[in-house]
Parts: sequence; structure tokens; C-alpha cells
Amino acid sequence: MSEFEDDVVVRAAGLKKTFTLSRKQQKIEKTNVARKVAVNGLSFTANRGEIYGLLGPNGAGKTTTLRILSTLLKPDAGDAEICGYSVVKNPQKVRDKIGFMTGELKLEGFFTPDYLFTFFGEMHGVEKETLQRRKKELFSRFGIDRFAEVRVKDLSTGMKQKVSLVISIVHDPDVVIFDEPTNGLDVLTAKVVTDFLAELKAMNKSVILSTHIFSLVEKLCDRVGVIVDGKSVADGTLEEICGGATLEEKFFEIYRSVKGEEV
Repeated sequence: MSEFEDDVVVRAAGLKKTFTLSRKQQKIEKTNVARKVAVNGLSFTANRGEIYGLLGPNGAGKTTTLRILSTLLKPDAGDAEICGYSVVKNPQKVRDKIGFMTGELKLEGFFTPDYLFTFFGEMHGVEKETLQRRKKELFSRFGIDRFAEVRVKDLSTGMKQKVSLVISIVHDPDVVIFDEPTNGLDVLTAKVVTDFLAELKAMNKSVILSTHIFSLVEKLCDRVGVIVDGKSVADGTLEEICGGATLEEKFFEIYRSVKGEEV
């Protein structure tokens, strides 16, 4: 890949990922096809100090894409660079630069937020004084300080999500990747999370998030990539994509055009 422009922090180029479906999965998805292309030649860029959204229906390939960017999956083809490092060739360098949070992250219920924050901070090589300062700041910011010594299994769903969030950014990463950041959250916790995403942008961080919620994209995202069946079908600012229509209206117009069916 070519060298990055100064403002481009994430560049995905031609990403492709195919999975083999078990008989059970085929039955669930109502298909006889044994191979599923989850991501199919996907390319996009994300800039420094912006929030970039991946918008698409369930099964569009959003989560697979974010897992590739987070080095949890290797692409079958294509590559992505984050802060100049290839997710294929330099996965550890990429992990040093990113924070990744997903609703599927399961924290060990036996441990406390205090212990887990320290554990992951040390794993990332954060210096002791810096780690303690960040713990104090983030625990206070998200109201975790009162529950610091409570085992995770005894925390509410919203508090578990907050703990997952602060652990994902324990090392103050340049790029923050969130998969469906507000799924399953009550309105108060969801607002805390979305407000913090805006704060990360203000701190000149790059935020990439996947969602199927139109209002979240309209509220937060500077640019958005619409993906259907693993392919990019639209990319740009909301104004460029919508042209005066609402995002919901434009999305379904694009979806019908791609799928050739009524929605």
C-alpha cells in the first residue's frame, strides 16, 4: 500500500473474508451454500479526529470487518493499515494503536474492575503512575469508582459495558473501534457512551463504529460507509450520501437498488 496522507489513520483496501457454514448455520440462514462471503472487497478510509460509521443490516459484514481491523481475524484477501501498520504483517503494532470494544466481550465475572483495569494496563505496558492516573480519571468519569472492588458478575449490564469500555482504552489508543456500542444499554448508559465517543473525537482520536441505528450515525458520524452483503455501496458525508433526504430514507433506497427488492 502507499504511504498514508497525514490525516488518514485507517485505510482498508480490498478486504475479503469467507467462512464455512456448518449444517446448523446453513439451516439458521436458510441456505444450502456451505461457504459464506462475509466481506467482499471492502475498502474505505478513516481520518484523524473523525468518527466513521459502518452502517448496514445484520449480517452485512460489519462485525467481521471490525474484527479484521482489530487483528482478531485475518482477511482472505486485501489488507488494512492502521497508523501505518498492516493488520496482516504487523498485528502487534496495530494492537498497540487501537482499542476495540464489542458487546460480545465477556469479562471474567470473578474479578473486579480494579483488578481487570490494572491487568490489561500492565499487559499493554502502561507505566504504573500513568495507569493509576488513567484509572482514577476513567473510573470517576464513568461512575465505576464506587464499584471498583465489586466482582464483575455482580454488576449491572450497563456497568459491565462501562467497565469494558474503559478497559478497551486503558492504553490511550489513537484509534478506537466500537462494534454496536449502544446495543442492549439503557438510555442513560447509552448517552454516557455516545457522549464519550464525541469526547474522543474532540481529543483528535479516530473512532470507527458499526451500527444499524440511523439516529446514532446522524448524531455522531462525520462520514459513513453503507455496506450490504459485505460490499461498500455508499461512502461519504451524510450530505453527500443523503442529498437532503433522511439517512433512513436514503438507506432503504440504496438497499432496494442493490438487492432489487422491496423493503
